[in-house]
Amino acid sequence: MPDEPSARRLAPLRRERLYESLAAHISDFIEAQGLVGGDRLPPERQLAAELGVSRATLSRALAALETRGRIEVRHGVGALVREPEPAGGVPAWEAGLAARPRAEVLVAREAVLAGLARTAAGADSSMRVAMLAPDGRQRSFDHTWRCVRRLAGDGLLAELDDALAGHAPGPADSAEVHERLDALADAVLRGDAAAAATTCQGMLGG
Repeated sequence: MPDEPSARRLAPLRRERLYESLAAHISDFIEAQGLVGGDRLPPERQLAAELGVSRATLSRALAALETRGRIEVRHGVGALVREPEPAGGVPAWEAGLAARPRAEVLVAREAVLAGLARTAAGADSSMRVAMLAPDGRQRSFDHTWRCVRRLAGDGLLAELDDALAGHAPGPADSAEVHERLDALADAVLRGDAAAAATTCQGMLGG
């Protein structure tokens, strides 16, 4: 019995979107010109005119290249070439964390903690209760923070926290830390995002 006509149909070819081919073209241009980190691409208006595309299409192409880490678009400056990631796929900024002053890394991680705590406070109320309601035991940073991370979900802030944690570990147990953790959990349970974020200030340096 012959195959049904529908079974013999080929899936339609995917038509590459213009901004994708444009992004590839700009990337090739960067390589061909030998541009390195910090070098600036021509202004968007000039670049769009030279390439014969609209500003909107060019903006989408630049956004795609920025997402891939090939360029960085700075307001008032323009599009700057970024250095390729080092071998192993570790971003350059992450590889350089060890050379940063410890105090600076602590402040950066506390800012990330605050963002995650704020996000966790907006999670489903039943999940907040299940994970952070008091159970009679003394809170620890590691356990409390695992709960907050799970409530906040796996996003960019979680990735940043993973990168910073190796250089700015959690605080040692102390009465002050326990009070902060209780306050953090209470704020998240109440759904008070601002209070949850505030409790993270000084958490690692206390």
